[in-house]
Amino acid sequence: MKLTIKQIAAMAGVSVTTVSQILNNKGARFSQETRDRVWAIVKEHNYKPDFFASNLINRKSKTVGMIIPDITDYFFSKIVEGAEQYFNALGYMVVLCNSQQSQEKEINYLEELRHRSVDGVLFATPHLLPPEYSVKSPYFQKMPMILIDRGINQREGGRLIVKEYEGAYQAVRYLIEQGHREIGMLKENTGYYQLEERFNGYRDALKDAGIPFKGRLVTSGNLTVPGGYRAAKQLLQQQEVTAIFCGNDAMAIGCYQAIYEIGKQVPGDISVVGFDNLNLTQYITPPLTTIEQPSFEIGFSAAKFLIDAIEFPERRIPNKVFDTKLIIRESVQRRTKG
Repeated sequence: MKLTIKQIAAMAGVSVTTVSQILNNKGARFSQETRDRVWAIVKEHNYKPDFFASNLINRKSKTVGMIIPDITDYFFSKIVEGAEQYFNALGYMVVLCNSQQSQEKEINYLEELRHRSVDGVLFATPHLLPPEYSVKSPYFQKMPMILIDRGINQREGGRLIVKEYEGAYQAVRYLIEQGHREIGMLKENTGYYQLEERFNGYRDALKDAGIPFKGRLVTSGNLTVPGGYRAAKQLLQQQEVTAIFCGNDAMAIGCYQAIYEIGKQVPGDISVVGFDNLNLTQYITPPLTTIEQPSFEIGFSAAKFLIDAIEFPERRIPNKVFDTKLIIRESVQRRTKG
């Protein structure tokens, strides 16, 4: 028979209110001994709270929505993993929605999530939101929502900021320090994800080293393995290229294939640097030198921001800045003169 909260209270020798507050992480005023006693009974009997009953009392569904632009994107898979870890630890279920980069689908999902009475929405979008769903809209004001959008929707709080410019600059500077001057870049298609800071970091690193920027050494493609492959095939027509900085790790993997197809080697002939530090990049051959951005931590922090917005609506949600880091592996070779 399923244990009830009333039975837990009787077994622990405390009130039902005390048990309820401890289980909902609001029992700080009780002694550690009391909290330990309650949790020991909960764990021993594998007690699961009746969320339906508690939702009727608290008017909360203990469910949150999460909209992402591409469920197959390695970066967003880590975002989801980080967010779920935080949500699940607090007893929240996640309704995951894949917008496939379509703003129309994003809007449809927002409306569906509202009709399903979720407590809040974690919304990863590459788009500028339309006025009726913008940060200042009635929808946004009524529905706790945290955006993962690289800052394209202006707001004072709740921004998750990655130092992308610094990461890209560091990557290209490293290539320059290894003797490379003809450095190409695989850039994302204009408008998608709007990763201009990575391109700006690339261009400024060249400028600061006294290396002229050459537009022909920059090609664009989707931030995917096929996108990187096609962009690299185009770039490799410029035979002077000795190193390539890729917009993300998926593009770098496609770049590897394009290099091998023309009979050249990484890094002996062409050095390659990525951006993201996906787990799989340490297992490809050769292991990829890349810029690490903490995608799991971004998802985890976004989830924390959302729960704070749900539980403490009167509080201002802060911004959070994430550092990037150069991870040196084996895909860059020092170039000697001559």
